[in-house]
Amino acid sequence: EVQLVESGGGLVQPGGSLRLSCAASGLTFGSYDMSWVRQAPGKGPEWVSALNSGGSTYYQDSVKDRFTGSRDNPKNTVYLQMNILRPEDTAVYYCNAKHYYNNNDFDDYWGQGTQVTVSS
Repeated sequence: EVQLVESGGGLVQPGGSLRLSCAASGLTFGSYDMSWVRQAPGKGPEWVSALNSGGSTYYQDSVKDRFTGSRDNPKNTVYLQMNILRPEDTAVYYCNAKHYYNNNDFDDYWGQGTQVTVSS
């Protein structure tokens, strides 16, 4: 059974930092593209960052200079270091793992999410 377990969320003041973790099990972690997606109250899902199996990392423009993604393949874990947090970063943050076998066949797994609240 595949499991993705996020942790590290919480309440932080504007300008503060948090480090999210996503621990994966039940899959060949190194072959999966990992992403962070967030959903703010009353809004749809928003892609934040991707860390592909080849080692490249991508960010949404609004977080590019503040968030840093990394992955530790031996530990089956992906991280999101979030600095200079803003109230608009408040959301539930989800970890996603995806592996494509071909254009039409892929595995897609989600964690349960971790709440990040940025407020004074």
